This record gives sequence, structure tokens and C-alpha cells, in this order.
Amino acid sequence: MDRRNFMGLSLATLAAGVSGSAMGQAAAGKKGVFFMNRIAPSIANLYIANLDGTGERKLLADAAYEYNGTPSADGQWVVFTSERNGDGQSDIFRARIDGTGIEPLVVDSAMDDAGVLSPDGTKLAFVSTRNGYRANIWVMDVASRALTQLTGTPGVHGEIGLPDCYFRPHWSPDGQWIVFSTDRNTRWYGHDGGQGWEHTQELALYMIRPDGRDFHKIAQKPGYCLGSPKFSPDGKRVCFHEMTTEATWGARRPNYIGKTPSQIVSIELETGEWTYHTTGNELKIQPQFVTNDEIGYLVKYGPNEGLYYTSGRKPVLGKVRSPNWTADGKSVIYEKTSFFPIRPFNKPLYSWDNDWSYRHLDVFPQIGRDGWLVYTEKQLGDSSIVIMRPDGTGKTTVFQSGGHGLDLARVKMGLAGAFQPAWSADGKWIVFGLGYWFIERAHETAAIWRVKRDGTGAEQLTDGTMHSGFPSVDPNNPDRIVFRVWSEKEKGLRLLDAKTRKITVLTEGLDNLPGWSPDGKEIVFTRKRTDNNFDVYTITPDGKTLRRITTHDSSDGHAVWSWDNRIMWSGSEHGFRDEAALYEMTFQQYGQIYVADRDGSNKRMVTDTKWEDSMPIYVPDKMFQTAAKRK
Repeated sequence: MDRRNFMGLSLATLAAGVSGSAMGQAAAGKKGVFFMNRIAPSIANLYIANLDGTGERKLLADAAYEYNGTPSADGQWVVFTSERNGDGQSDIFRARIDGTGIEPLVVDSAMDDAGVLSPDGTKLAFVSTRNGYRANIWVMDVASRALTQLTGTPGVHGEIGLPDCYFRPHWSPDGQWIVFSTDRNTRWYGHDGGQGWEHTQELALYMIRPDGRDFHKIAQKPGYCLGSPKFSPDGKRVCFHEMTTEATWGARRPNYIGKTPSQIVSIELETGEWTYHTTGNELKIQPQFVTNDEIGYLVKYGPNEGLYYTSGRKPVLGKVRSPNWTADGKSVIYEKTSFFPIRPFNKPLYSWDNDWSYRHLDVFPQIGRDGWLVYTEKQLGDSSIVIMRPDGTGKTTVFQSGGHGLDLARVKMGLAGAFQPAWSADGKWIVFGLGYWFIERAHETAAIWRVKRDGTGAEQLTDGTMHSGFPSVDPNNPDRIVFRVWSEKEKGLRLLDAKTRKITVLTEGLDNLPGWSPDGKEIVFTRKRTDNNFDVYTITPDGKTLRRITTHDSSDGHAVWSWDNRIMWSGSEHGFRDEAALYEMTFQQYGQIYVADRDGSNKRMVTDTKWEDSMPIYVPDKMFQTAAKRK
């Protein structure tokens, strides 16, 4: 992948999230707009407060989108990650503890995150995806800006093809060691006993010297995740959170409150003795020694959410994230995040391809031959079908998911609604699935529907006795539809004749999310193989030619076609970018977008973030003019 710089939009433009015709057309010199969806908080700000919660103030005088604020040992500086250079672009900055004097430390098109200064302030340890797109530990000399890669090197890496990423570095008090968590030499493993597309995460703890010597393991527990390690002030112990590997799935899903217990643990480095400092069923993460005898930590989710202490100090309740206590034990820095207000349509995103302007869009987008977009408006909580020109004008809701007997609470949660709309070849109809999705499919149903582009003539095309969804229309035949069925008796892809309502079998098995190529020659889809690996396949409409596009042991899925008959998908080949349990309201938080030729060749990444990126669509500049002509 050719790394490029951000397209140069001002911070004011980024913050405003400009939408509509003012930002609709691709910038001069671009081929067009690359729309995509990102699951990440829309707001992230750093705060500092006393240990009892009093005196809270916003940390930075010039705040943008910041997280992972870590104070220096001398209490003079705060190192933090900021996306002020573009939505999705993680760079590392520092500022004075009073919030002034913001200056960049690490600025690059790679994901740079979780920075922490050495005790003497001369070196910075951080996580970066530079040099291979995997999260590794790096050290920078602050004065010279010279970089040293500590992990992912010839002498320090795990088994090729397996998870092999490194997270959350922390310095020993004497500056001689860096401790961190890693998933090296573990397996790609889905949630719910390996069945799920989204991966769980098993972590062990390792140490290394800042020059890359003496790499060794200090703690591991098979079937468990040991995360966010930190030294005690005297350097004799390391504290961390412990949870089952399965719990790393529920830890990023708020609906799993009370089902993902974790504990705060410390290990004595000299003897290897473990001490458990907590009990109970709450999700406890990101501990830190406030003193040699007291550990602060975060309880995530639930009515008791907030900052707690093993000493019995009164907790500070509230939704905060990523706490880091100052060395004097008097203050704590944390972040506050929110997914609301949502990222607006057309919000500029950081571009990793200088030929295209990257912008945000809601889910399941598809472009018609007349240049009009259709998509599911899921972010607003109604999952209805919307059409518009790619510049945002002409926006019209053509089908409301409400009023069709769906449970509105589950619609709001994104578990029900009108999903994956697809244009007919003649542009007269929009076909979609209406019903319940994801885990709900086990006990609910969904059917294939269509509606005219003016919102009239809505009709159900399948009888609803079998869970049917995710349709796509033959670009050469407006009445020929491919879709997915799921039941105890039948699974796979089906072809539907909208005129006769005749259904024929195309594939059998755990196949999903089919999409017809623009030239009509192939159908792309995601297949769950017998080894529980998810891969992207194509098949010809006659069922005679099946081709496997992705072959990596990690999960690849939600593949779609680009306008020029290439294939795009969300994949996890390059692994986690952070500890899984620290994320919010996300599924496969490290999914990056890949693009390849239709046979799988010339594969490249076109995003490099710490967030979940998916559902891309290229809109060439000429399509903006085409769409403008249609009223």
C-alpha cells in the first residue's frame, strides 16, 4: 500500500463535519470519493481531576479528538494520542500538564498510539503499525526523533500467520525495562466457542529492554487475557487485569453487563507470585499502582461504573475511560467518549490514498447506474432505506422500517430493520431485507422486499417462513435477485425470480452477504468454512465456477464490488491494534479495508486505523455529474 498524507482540510472543517453539496464533490485532482463506515466514538476528550473526582477540568487548552493521556514521571507533561490530523489518523502529541504547549512527537500515516515517556523523559515507548501494518512496540529518542523497533523484528516475533501484535507499553521506574501485553503465538479464535466471526483475544505479559535485548515472558494463563500491565513505583511488581479469553468479546459489548467478570492481579517479579486484589463479577480493567500498596482501576459498564481503589478509597462513579494516575498520587487523567452526535454523512476522513477523498457514510451503500446512492440509515436508530445523490442532495427516505411489526427497541439497537438495499438494473426498484438480524436470526425471521425509488409499491417477495436477507440484483436482469437464507434445515445462497417468485438453490452452507459484480459475471459472498474460518469467495450465477479469494486464517468478510469490478472487504489479517477489552460498542474493532482484483491478486490495504472500518464504496467523480442530471 502506498501511504499518503491527509488531504489538508482545516481543523475547523474536520470538527464541523461538513456535509451536503459544499463537500459533496471530490476535491480537485481526485478521482472521486471513497465512502466508508467507521465504528468509533465521535467524541473523545481528555480530563484531569483529583482522586476524589473534584477539580475536574478539560486537560487541553486546544482540544480536538484525543485519548490515552499519560502523565510523565516528573508531572510536567502529558503524552496523548490525537486525531487532529484527520478522523482515523492516530498520532502522538504531548502538552504541559496545564494543557498548553501542545507539540507533535510522532506524526505518520501509520497508526501511532499508547505513548508513554521514560522516567527521565528522554525516550518515548509507543505502539505503531509502521513497517508492516501490525501493532508493535517502538521506542523514539525524544531529542533526535530516532526510532527503534522492539517487537516484530527478526529476533522478536511470533509464529508467522498467527496473531502477533503488541500493546500497552509501560516503563519500569529505573527506565531499564518496558512491559507490555501481546497475543503472540495464540490462535485466531471466534467468540462463542470459536463460532463467531469476531475474534476473542488471549494475551500474555512480556518484558524487553529499550534497546531490544532480553525479551522474555513474565506471565501467562492459557485461556485467559492478561492486559494493561504497569510497574509498581518500587519496580518490584507488575499489576494487570485478568479475564477469560471469551470475556474479551463481551467486554466490548454493553449488553453483556454482568457476564464478563475480570479481576485485578499483580505479580512479584522476583518470585513470580500472583496476588488477586479484587473479587466479584464486575468488569475491571486498566489498573495502576497509585502507591506501592494501592491500585486504582476502572469498572467498565453497569450501574457501578467508575474509578475504584484496592485500598477501599471511595470510588468516583461515572463513565470515564483509560485512567492514568500522576506519579505524585494526587490526580488522575482520563477520557470521556461518546458515539453521539453521530458522524455525519460526508464527514472528511483521513485518506490513505491520495487519489481519493475519504468520507463517512452509513451502512450498506450501493450506487446505481444513474449515480444515486442507496443505503441503510442505521446510525439514526431506525434502519430505514434512504436514497440521495453522492453530494448529499435529494435525500429521501423511501422505506421506513417502522410500521411493519418490528420491535422498535431492537431496531434502535441495530438488531432489526431494513438491511442491505440494492438497486435494480433499470433503477426503478430497490430490493432489501426486512426483519431481524445477527443473533436475532436464531429465533426471529426476515424476508426479501422491494420498493419503487419514489417510495411506492412496497411488496414482500419471499414468504417469511425462512430467514431471508442481504439481497443483490443481477445488473443485467432487474427481476433476478440473489440472497441468503438461514434456518435449521437450509442455509446458503438462493436465486429469486421476482416475476414468478421461483427460488433456486445456488449454494448450500454458511454463506452470506452476496453481491453481484457490476458486469454480472460473478457473485461475491462470505463463507464460513468447516474450520470456522471466514473467507471471501466468488461464484458464477450458474453455480459452476467457485473461487476462493482470501485464504488467511483470520476472518475476512462483508465483501462488496467496486465500480470497476474489483473486490473490497473488511479483514483482520494484520491483527488487533489494541487490547480488545478496551473498545466500546464494536464488533471486530480492528477490521481494516482491503481491495484486490477480482481474482484476489494485487491486494492492498486502504485503511490503517485502530477502529473498525467497513462497507466501502468508490464513487468516481463522473458519477457526481451523472447523479446531478437526474431529478
